[in-house]
Amino acid sequence: MIIDGRRYTSDVIIRPDGVLDNWWRREGHKLHMEDLEKALEVEPEVLVIGTGYSGLMKVPRELLEELKERGIEVVVEETRRAWRTYNELASSGRKVVGAFHLTC
Repeated sequence: MIIDGRRYTSDVIIRPDGVLDNWWRREGHKLHMEDLEKALEVEPEVLVIGTGYSGLMKVPRELLEELKERGIEVVVEETRRAWRTYNELASSGRKVVGAFHLTC
């Protein structure tokens, strides 16, 4: 993934205030709320989750429900589509954060 001219090959979180690279999760292919701590610090309206190029990272239903309860809209897609969705939402002026698994 190339962001502002820089190539990233490890998982990233993109926030309005910058890119956090080397995003590490408790379980590599299963997302937990604690994994999103840095993503949620900026209180996004929308969280776009890229599940990898083959969609191997799982996002449990309970996690999605908790985010919804917090008033956060969530989009979960394979990373190759999710980055486009992120760009569309960010360019529309919404406060969006992206959490992207860049492999698998």
